[in-house]
Amino acid sequence: MPPSVSIESAPDWSERTANTTAGQPSLGGRRPRRPLPLRTIALGAIGSVLLLVSSFGAGGTLVHDPVLGSGPLSALRYGHGRDVAVTVVYVGFALLVWAWVRLGRGVIANLVTSRGVLWATAAWLGPMVIAPPLFTRDVYSYLGQGLLALNGLDPYGVGPSALTGPIPENVHPTWQTTPAPYGPLFMGVAKGVILLAGHDVIASVIVMRLVLLGGLVLLICALPGLVRRLGGRLPVALWLVAASPMTVVHLVGGPHNDMLMIGLLAVGTLLMLEGKNVTGIALVSAAMAIKATAGLALPFLVWIWASRLDGPLWRRFARAVFPAVGVFVVVFGACTALAKVGFGWLSALSAPGMIVNYLSAPTAVGQALHSLVQLFGETNIWPFVGTTRTLGSVLLVAILAWNWWQAREGGPEAVRRAAIVLCFGAFLSPVLLPWYTTWGLALGAAFAWTPRALSYVVGASIALVLAYYPDGEQAMYNWPFVAVGIGAAVLGALSLVRFDPLGLSSTFGKFSRTVTTAHLPREAHESRP
Repeated sequence: MPPSVSIESAPDWSERTANTTAGQPSLGGRRPRRPLPLRTIALGAIGSVLLLVSSFGAGGTLVHDPVLGSGPLSALRYGHGRDVAVTVVYVGFALLVWAWVRLGRGVIANLVTSRGVLWATAAWLGPMVIAPPLFTRDVYSYLGQGLLALNGLDPYGVGPSALTGPIPENVHPTWQTTPAPYGPLFMGVAKGVILLAGHDVIASVIVMRLVLLGGLVLLICALPGLVRRLGGRLPVALWLVAASPMTVVHLVGGPHNDMLMIGLLAVGTLLMLEGKNVTGIALVSAAMAIKATAGLALPFLVWIWASRLDGPLWRRFARAVFPAVGVFVVVFGACTALAKVGFGWLSALSAPGMIVNYLSAPTAVGQALHSLVQLFGETNIWPFVGTTRTLGSVLLVAILAWNWWQAREGGPEAVRRAAIVLCFGAFLSPVLLPWYTTWGLALGAAFAWTPRALSYVVGASIALVLAYYPDGEQAMYNWPFVAVGIGAAVLGALSLVRFDPLGLSSTFGKFSRTVTTAHLPREAHESRP
C-alpha cells in the first residue's frame, strides 16, 4: 500500500488552513481561487537567489572573467572565498529542495493547484536565467560547436579546440577535441545564438538559456492535454517536471539542450493523441534533430497513428509507417540543409562514452568486474566497460522491441511504453548524466502517480544533482560526500510522505515544554495535572 499523505503534509499550518475553504462554493456559485503557498514559494526563491549569488564563485565561471578575474570580487573564485561560495551553493540547493518537497506535500494533498506550482516555477527559475552555468560547463561546448559551424568548419569532424578565442577556451578539456553529438537542428540553434549574442560569451550563455527555456514552455503547454488523455493530475505533473531541482538546477541552470528536446517531444506526442499525425511526427522528428534520444519514441507514435486506421494490424501499421518515415525524412533533411551541416553526427553519438561513471548500469557492471580482476593484477578497464556497454545496448534493443509490440493498440499505452523505453534508454546508455532522467519523465509525468513513487523521484533527483560539484566536475568518487548525498536523498524522499521523518517536532516540543515548565512559578507547577 502506498503511504498516505495526511493533512499535516501540507506546506504549513497557515497555508493549510487558508486552503480549507477552497472547496466551498461562494454565494455566487463559484469556487474561490485557492491562495498561493507564498511562504513555500519564497523559501525556494531564497534558495535560488543563493544559487545565483554563489555561482559567481563556485559555478562554471569563465577562465578569464572580465568581472571576477581581478579586483575585490576575485576573492569569490579563490581560496576561502571560493569555499564560502561552494557552501552557499549547497545551502541554496537545500532550501530549494525543502521548498520543492513542501510544495509536493501540498500538491499531493490537493491543497496546491497548478497555478501555485507555476508561480513557484517562475520564482525559482528567474534567478537562474542570469546565473553562470551551474553543475556543468556543457553550454560552452554548445557555443563552441556553433562557432565551428559558423566559421565553416564541420562540428561533426573537429572539436572546439580547432578555434581560438574566449568561447573555445571555456570548453571543458574533455570536450575540446570532441565532435558534436547533437542533431542538425541544434547546430542551427547554436549558430543562431552566437550571431544574436555577437560572439560575447556571457551574452551567449544567457541567450542560449532563453532559447532552451522555450522547450520548458512547450512542455508546460503540452502537459494539460497529456494529463487529460493519460490519467494524471496536472499539479503533480508540473511539480515533477517544471518545479523540480533537476529542472531548476540542471536543465535551466546548466543549461542543457535536453530541455528543448523534451519540449518538442511532449508537444508532438500530444498532437499524435489528438489525431494530428503529420504534425506530431514532424515535431518529434525535430526533437530528434536536437538530440537523437527522441528517436526512441517514434516507433511508438506510429502505433498511435495506426490505431486510427481500419484493417488488419500489419496493414494498418504499413499505412502508418510509410507516411511517418516520409515526414521524418523531410523534416530531418530540411533541418540538415538549413543548418548547413552533414550527417557526421551519427558517428559522433559515441562521444559521451568517453565518460566512465557508475551512474550508467552497464558501465557500473564493467567497473565492478574490472575492480575484481584488478585484485589479481593490473588490467585495462576498457575491455570490461566496452563489453558490458555492448550488452547493455543489446538489452535496450530487446526492451524496446518488447515494449513496442506491447504498445500495438496505440493510445495511452503506447505513450506509457515510450516513456518506459526512454527511461531505460537513459539508464542503459554508455554514460548516464543526471539530466538524462528527464527524458522519460517528460511523458511519464502525465500519468497517475502514487505518493511512494513520487518519493522515489524526489530521492533520485537529490542524489543525481549532488553527483556533480557546482563547477561541473564529478563528485561520484568522493565517498564521504556521496554518503552525505545519499543521506540527503533518503531524507528528502521520506519528507515527501512523512511530515517529520526525523521526529524533530516531538523532540523539540518536549524540550520546549521542559524549558517552559522550568521557568513557571511554583504555583503553576502545582496546578498542572
